[in-house]
Amino acid sequence: MPVITNIEDLRVLAQQRVPRMFYDYADSGSWTESTYRANEADFQTIKLRQRVAVNMENRSLATTMIGQKVTMPVAIAPTGLTGMQHADGEILGALAAKKFGIPFTLSTMSICSIEDVAQATGGHPFWFQLYMMKDRDFIARLIDRAKAAKCSALVITLDLQILGQRHKDLKNGLSAPPRLTIANLINIASKPRWALGMLGTKRRHFGNIVGHVKGVENMGSLSEWTAKQFDPALNWGDVEWIKQRWGGKIIVKGIQDVEDARLAVESGADALIVSNHGGRQLDGAQSSIESLSAIVDSVGQQIEVHMDGGIRSGQDVLKARALGAKGTYIGRAFLYGLGAMGEAGVTRALEIIRNELDITMAFCGHTDINTVDKGILLPGTF
Repeated sequence: MPVITNIEDLRVLAQQRVPRMFYDYADSGSWTESTYRANEADFQTIKLRQRVAVNMENRSLATTMIGQKVTMPVAIAPTGLTGMQHADGEILGALAAKKFGIPFTLSTMSICSIEDVAQATGGHPFWFQLYMMKDRDFIARLIDRAKAAKCSALVITLDLQILGQRHKDLKNGLSAPPRLTIANLINIASKPRWALGMLGTKRRHFGNIVGHVKGVENMGSLSEWTAKQFDPALNWGDVEWIKQRWGGKIIVKGIQDVEDARLAVESGADALIVSNHGGRQLDGAQSSIESLSAIVDSVGQQIEVHMDGGIRSGQDVLKARALGAKGTYIGRAFLYGLGAMGEAGVTRALEIIRNELDITMAFCGHTDINTVDKGILLPGTF
């Protein structure tokens, strides 16, 4: 086993162990992938101020996200097909997050169902991400299932009314489970750890959908259903309907523009996530970290602002926190750990981010994450 010191080490190992179509699904963006790359690259232009001769004892990363205590301002982002990166992937991610003391967000398009995750974690609260679909009866029942599972927040994704084109997914013929073509069989044969894991689980379909929607009993009908169900007519009125049905904490995800941030405030949401869907929707859009400051300046006193996109280190978390994000989310960093080593890999990813965040905060002269602000950044670089 190689020595794992950073998220890039986990990415390399995941690429070796996860079948091509699922690795590419996680590690790609839309069209030219310029926004996907910018999400990560734009963090590097922001420079930190190093301070010295400061007492660095008794450091704390503990804070809150939407009123919930967290051991660091990081949550696991909702990612579709997580259970195809590693068998029972959503369950393993939720278990790692529970032990670490941070939120786990389950995607509507997960392989493990809401009920699977709730049972495996002993009823420990997690967050549920909701896509608005045309079948309102299904959405209503999905919300009710999340309530029954004691989910403590609902994350409404607003930026996937239509799907951005991702060239790799089309070329790979992405499906869950994978179609048994000659090319796929050859590739899967080269990933024995993954294949053995998948043989040992019954969870290989979209667990929140198959068996819960009339007429969706297999992969073919599911593909047809999802292609027709994502709702291009989604609007803020739908958010109000969801909020009333849910009755609990609401987070809206996919905000990139100040005007939309103001509308998020008016919707009554408890938090918004500055996000461009990991560069997987509008190619050529701003990176999340570049969009963050203007949104914080506009609405940060009225609503809790979070962000995701491009976070590959604890230093990235600290920079986002300095620019006003009360919470951050990891998607790919989480998936790299999961694909590399299952639950142990997710835990290692979280350990890496926590340690980098802790040490960098100290180098910048702070011992409490709640005191970090723009003062830790070099003027002119953000």
